[in-house]
Amino acid sequence: MLSQLGIDTIRTLVMDGVERAKSGHPGTAMALAPAMYAYWQFTMYYNPADPFWPGRDRFILSGGHASILLYATIFLAGVKDIEDGKVVDRPALTLEDLKNFRRFEARTPGHPEYGLTAGVEMTTGPLGQGCSSAVGMAMAERWLATRYGRPGFDLFGYHITAFCGDGDVMEGVASEAASFAGHLKLGNLTWVYDSNRISIEGSTDVTFTEDVAARFAAYGWQVLEVEDGNDVPAICAALKQGREETDRPTLIILNTIIGYGAPGKAGTASAHGEPLGMEALIGAKKAYGWPHDAPHFTVPDGVREHFEALSGKRGAEAQARWEEQFAAYCVQYPQEGRELKHIFAGTLPEGWEHNFPHYPTDAKGIASRQSSGEVLNVMATHVPWLMGGAADLAPSTRTLIKGEFSLQAPSNQGEGSGHYGGRNVHFGVREHAMAAICNGLALSGLRPFCAGFVIFSDYMKPAMRLAALMHLPVIYVLTHDSIGVGEDGPTHQPIEQFAQFRSMPGLTLLRPADANEVVESWRVAMGHRSGPVALALTRQNLPTLDRSRYASAAGVARGGYVLADCEGTPEILLLASGSEVSLVVEVYERLSAEGVKARVVSMPSFDLFDAQEKAYRDAVLPPAVRLRVGVEMASSFGWDRYIGLDGVVIAMNRFGESGAAAELMEKFGFTVEAVYTQARRLLSQQTA
Repeated sequence: MLSQLGIDTIRTLVMDGVERAKSGHPGTAMALAPAMYAYWQFTMYYNPADPFWPGRDRFILSGGHASILLYATIFLAGVKDIEDGKVVDRPALTLEDLKNFRRFEARTPGHPEYGLTAGVEMTTGPLGQGCSSAVGMAMAERWLATRYGRPGFDLFGYHITAFCGDGDVMEGVASEAASFAGHLKLGNLTWVYDSNRISIEGSTDVTFTEDVAARFAAYGWQVLEVEDGNDVPAICAALKQGREETDRPTLIILNTIIGYGAPGKAGTASAHGEPLGMEALIGAKKAYGWPHDAPHFTVPDGVREHFEALSGKRGAEAQARWEEQFAAYCVQYPQEGRELKHIFAGTLPEGWEHNFPHYPTDAKGIASRQSSGEVLNVMATHVPWLMGGAADLAPSTRTLIKGEFSLQAPSNQGEGSGHYGGRNVHFGVREHAMAAICNGLALSGLRPFCAGFVIFSDYMKPAMRLAALMHLPVIYVLTHDSIGVGEDGPTHQPIEQFAQFRSMPGLTLLRPADANEVVESWRVAMGHRSGPVALALTRQNLPTLDRSRYASAAGVARGGYVLADCEGTPEILLLASGSEVSLVVEVYERLSAEGVKARVVSMPSFDLFDAQEKAYRDAVLPPAVRLRVGVEMASSFGWDRYIGLDGVVIAMNRFGESGAAAELMEKFGFTVEAVYTQARRLLSQQTA
């Protein structure tokens, strides 16, 4: 009796919340209430009194439009709130929060937001992202268990479950991630696929008639089916079977009726993304046997106690056992215990900045992708949980960690060639899933990086945006950053990508000018905990600048700094990022020899520079100096705020071409002579 009452309480809270908000998605939430109840009450190991306990199971609502379903469950389960990273003795959500669903500054926004509401494991909404990041969480659990598991200590046996729908499994990113999960044999992962066969445009038959079960079986998944989405015992049995399967991820196909119980709405597209309306809402409550005179947002006596008694007791007992084990583990394995505490807290070990290389002056220089690979390998010795890889490009992006295994299912390769504790991840040609998986790794406390060519970040962008929204410290190592790619031609030469990165709130782009700026860029990236960082690196060699003559590369931390200067106030400023900095340094030397007072400003990061105090920015770019030349082999978009009305930007305002890099530089004006000519033209206009 209490079980059905609990399910119907979820459903009525869902309907009432959406109706009060006058917007939302009630249908999916109503259909999934029994599955949510079955999972939270009988399957999930989760302690509502400590929602970030490291040993907990992870639940992801990939169909984030059904957020009210998760909020109602968090409320009924009595999940405690989090403040400044610590549990506080107050509920994460109250009934009043449910009444404020979708309202401005509410803790119950239209889609779940990580960090806003305790009990929400990640931000979801863009379909396919949640179930794909769940793959990263499953990889993290396998990695932690392999890396830190010791006889007698079962610290990492948690399971990851994602609820997804027709839209999720249509998305390409979910297909990429599912393929990879099958390859890795992630038996700690379950996707519950809500197959209601309805989309906004009507029946999914208009677009989606494939055999999903056969597809996932081909990926190497265990596929189970529950015929009736209201059958709680069958759902529990399927969830249990998924948990017991250790060598394959599990897909549970759950057949549901969207808007279950609502007359005239159930099973129709109108139940998806709009309130039911009072007539259908009252009809649904009647169908559930809900008291006709019960006010909106009614929670019957005993329901919350029932939730807390089942899920809360099981989770609290599991956490107590885990805490006892972890305390003993830290005594027996103190170094590993210290590392795990850093992982759980999201901090770095002492000495992580030690032994960074310093590169001597070298006119020939080194490609920034190469120096980045060298710094990465130094960093990896200090931070054992730094891990990642590329979308089938690691030899080119220089992102292999030397001396480390590949992360593989142990049975995938010959003995000794790979295991779940490996730090080199071979993502395959799956850029979108790679970025989404890294979000899951970061949410699990690891420090992930992923790599590819700058141009292929277009395939990664939705997951990068979510990383920025969640403030996750993911590092993107993006190489082949300009027309310097040469003969690969315009399909591989990035133009608009830097402007896109710079326009994304929370993402920091760093484009280092030489090997020593690469060192400092990695220092910034690793120390940056409040969001993702993208490193844009070259294929071609960059001269290593003479730092005894020019300023220290430590200025990278401030985003822009005076690299070369003159006595007194400069007449002209030469600004550039990345590979173009050494070019403007040559122009500076030529102008200085002619008696022109010039200044070179290296601008590796607009984001970091804009965050500096105004006094510093004005000291680097004096407002009174209006003659300015900006140089970057990318779109000029965004440079205007530094160059002003009297300056000029030498940039790429069209796609590139196929040809030798030197030929392209000549054609598009990225030569010492071309930049010098532009600078002289500005100076002559001032004196005319």
